[in-house]
Amino acid sequence: MRTSWAGCGPALVTPFTPRGELDEAGVARLARRQVDGGVHFLVPCGTTGESPTLTHAEKVRVVELVVQTADGRVPVLAGAGGYDTRSAAALAADMARAGADGLLSVTPYYNKPTADGLYRHYEALAAATDLPIVVYNVPGRTGCNVTPATLRRLAGIANVVGVKEASGDLGQMCEICRTMPEPFAVLSGDDAFTLPLMALGGRGVISVVANEVPVEMASLVDLAAGGDFAGARRVHERLLPLMQANFVESNPIPVKAAMAALGLLDETYRLPMTPPSDASRQRIVEALGALGLC
Repeated sequence: MRTSWAGCGPALVTPFTPRGELDEAGVARLARRQVDGGVHFLVPCGTTGESPTLTHAEKVRVVELVVQTADGRVPVLAGAGGYDTRSAAALAADMARAGADGLLSVTPYYNKPTADGLYRHYEALAAATDLPIVVYNVPGRTGCNVTPATLRRLAGIANVVGVKEASGDLGQMCEICRTMPEPFAVLSGDDAFTLPLMALGGRGVISVVANEVPVEMASLVDLAAGGDFAGARRVHERLLPLMQANFVESNPIPVKAAMAALGLLDETYRLPMTPPSDASRQRIVEALGALGLC
């Protein structure tokens, strides 16, 4: 199985009500805004969606809502990962029943598996579902890096079809793009690395900034995919201050604050996420203002 995942896929935030409950209407509204903005796929229940604070049932419900809203217009890549292989496999099965088209599965965090442990984890996950799986490599959060050698081994599993590469190591990205077999999809996990990664052969991005500016981020990816790197660079340069402001504090604190400033959701977090500091909020608002958004 080789399903192509390419383009701009927003890592959707999860809106909550002021009381901290799942805002179902908000989930659908934000997903609809993304589809209308021209993104290429949707990614609910990732880290940006505060997935560690969602219950199993809430994760499934979010995906159901996103699938219903997408209504076949774009595919849905649902977050289904964790440090316990059995729990991740059970979640993967439920995401399939919820209608997801594929799975984004973060490496097991905290327990730091060996390379062989990583392989066996994804092997077990792949055996539990027929859905295509995109490996999510973000060692800065998980303490576990998927090396190019391990990723090549994982690519031998039929339904492991891509990687969201967020190591921040441009040399590693170069090696992955150079050595991975076609049509394995290499996607940027950092907005600021989207353009350089696509220049190396990457297929797109799973994006935080697309939450705020879906049209612009989809345009950047479309321009790069079409070989117009000068045009893509102009969009990149314009969006870069907002991309950087989104990480002035731990994601998704800044992007949710930005979206609240834009009137797109209630600024509600679940602990341990908290509102940004005054200085961070000022930088976020300034970055939005520079784009004429507020």
